[in-house]
Amino acid sequence: MERTHMNEELHNIVSHDEVDTKHSGAVNIPIYQNSLFAFENYESFELAMKDVLAATVYSRGNNPTVQYLESKIAELEAAEQARCFASGMAAIAGSLHALLRSGDHVICVNQAYGPTRQFLDELSDRYRVEVTYVDGCLLSDFEEALRPNTRLIYLESPTSGLFQLQDLEGVAALAKREGILTMIDSSWATPCFQRPLTWGIDLVLHSMTKYFSGHSDCLGGVVAGRADLIGEIANKGYMLFGGVMTPHTASLMIRGLRTLPVRMERHQKSGLIIAEHMEKHPVVNQVNHPGLPSHPQHALARKQLDGYGSLFSFETQLPVESLKKWADALRYFRIGVSWGGFESLVTVGQTPAKRNLAGNNPSVARLYIGLEDPNTLIEDIEQAWRQVIKA
Repeated sequence: MERTHMNEELHNIVSHDEVDTKHSGAVNIPIYQNSLFAFENYESFELAMKDVLAATVYSRGNNPTVQYLESKIAELEAAEQARCFASGMAAIAGSLHALLRSGDHVICVNQAYGPTRQFLDELSDRYRVEVTYVDGCLLSDFEEALRPNTRLIYLESPTSGLFQLQDLEGVAALAKREGILTMIDSSWATPCFQRPLTWGIDLVLHSMTKYFSGHSDCLGGVVAGRADLIGEIANKGYMLFGGVMTPHTASLMIRGLRTLPVRMERHQKSGLIIAEHMEKHPVVNQVNHPGLPSHPQHALARKQLDGYGSLFSFETQLPVESLKKWADALRYFRIGVSWGGFESLVTVGQTPAKRNLAGNNPSVARLYIGLEDPNTLIEDIEQAWRQVIKA
């Protein structure tokens, strides 16, 4: 069943601020385009230098525009603190590098974002961090992968290719029992539809480039969670790596944040309309969308998601080359990676071999449904099918 009513609390967080007389009542937080901040006397300077992650000294540590955004995201995620990075991958890499040591073991879902897996493999090759990849659809996948040196469980729910889910509450309970940290990439759902910390997860990551921005015009990432963990990440993976968000980017993200709940309502509605339409097409074998009753984890989706993003995939026995011709014939869907902006997108590939033991792997197309009229997008999809099937 479609869920269209956003949590009123989230609306209030992104839309309401007290009048700030410090900025002459400006309704937008000013862009503090400064590399440094000066002090009236040396005593105040020395006091600030004792804790550069708390004070405003240098924009590689803190910047008022970025700090405002961080405070809003922490509130949205029910987190103690948040840190914004230059990209989603900067947030992921900075966090993993800060929290892991040589000899640690990581359990990661095998459908995680490709560069995340690549970074973990680099840690494994260069720093002897052991990594085990698991399917993650069953809690037993994580239980069986546990080792005495397991330090972190890395989740991505739903995943952004085949849209598999992990049981957040179950994984969090398992990890806490074993003294293991949990981290999740929750970019697909945003805080509007999923708040992993309320299920017991320790850290939540987002590629802000996607739905947070909403305009395909800037890159950003964020990690939110307990103050002690964010402090450790800030000290090691943020300050020392230098992959920090600029104040101008933060201002664009703040703009996007203000309309996030409204946009997510539209994305959810349009995404479900088109996913349901794709299920009816004779050449489509399966649609991978957690909001559909046909999804094998739909019950889990209804438990831990408050709504659904508009990124999904479908599988077909048509050859990949035919699917590429279908993508070429689309007029409104653009061929491109990423998602979250106004424009609808498509990419084409093939499902992992393990999905079909006979070796006859379906072709897969990933669709991102933007803010265009869904009826227009359906007409576009159908005219493209007619060209390919007729050929």
